[in-house]
Amino acid sequence: RERQRFVDKNGRCNVQHGNLGGESSRYLSDLFTTLVDLKWRWNLLIFLLTYTVAWLVMASMWWGIAYLRGDLHRAHDDTYSPCVANVYNFPSAFLFFIETEATIGYGHRYITERCPEGIVLFLFQSLLGSIVDAFLIGCMFIKMSQPKKRAETLMFSRAAVISQRDGKLCLMFRVGNLRNSHMVSAQIRCKLIKSRQTPEGEFLPLDQCELDVGFGTGADQLFLVSPLTICHEINSKSPFFCLSQRSLRSEQFEIVVILEGIVETTGMTCQARTSYTEDEVLWGHRFLPVMSLEDGFFRVDYSQFHATFEVPTPPYSVKE
Repeated sequence: RERQRFVDKNGRCNVQHGNLGGESSRYLSDLFTTLVDLKWRWNLLIFLLTYTVAWLVMASMWWGIAYLRGDLHRAHDDTYSPCVANVYNFPSAFLFFIETEATIGYGHRYITERCPEGIVLFLFQSLLGSIVDAFLIGCMFIKMSQPKKRAETLMFSRAAVISQRDGKLCLMFRVGNLRNSHMVSAQIRCKLIKSRQTPEGEFLPLDQCELDVGFGTGADQLFLVSPLTICHEINSKSPFFCLSQRSLRSEQFEIVVILEGIVETTGMTCQARTSYTEDEVLWGHRFLPVMSLEDGFFRVDYSQFHATFEVPTPPYSVKE
């Protein structure tokens, strides 16, 4: 059966914010983050429009100075000293602006010393161009260097399993790193999302409960150079204390897994997410081994990464 998930298998959160009212102005107050969070097509559109509009406005200002001084009509007069040499129409004013902004400097068009307003406009153009370049290019660089694509090379098993390990009933799933570069200070967390009603009668539709995956023992700190099986021991403190094989069929919950770490090559923090619903938890199963010893190295067979097999497991809950 399929139902609405809180977090998709690819880590996307199915939450949309609506009816913000006046709070939407907070997006404009943090404009840089808003631009970084936009999709690539909107970023490219804003990038092109900003530069196009800025170029046209600044070229119009240079053309306006030449028009007000009368340089356009006497541009070819060798005895006349214009504000900007060889600017006699809008295309020539636009070319002068591009040459100045891009520091190309062909030498055919240049500002003369008898134009103080042109010098002021040149200073304003230099400052404005530096600000626009720093803002937009910085935004594009941050967006390109985001470690979201690195999270796609972190792999989670399609299903979680419940079986015995060391004589204890455990909930387990598998994580893996597809790249040779390591995740520094990798840490994993699990949240159980389930609706419940408090003793006071308050209904909590998406109540979040922490699942212990080794906080006290340090097992949540991962050395992720090969696929690892993450284990949650079901005991009296676990929210699955009363879960049995029969009750699993009628339960409705979602386990959200969050894997965080620092990308070794860039030093940026990366987060990968996935989730498991109750129909993706297999009772009485165990993961197939994927590690084998070859000639001088260990080999990981990712074709068996999601594979499980049945093992004898009591159908009763830990409480029973």
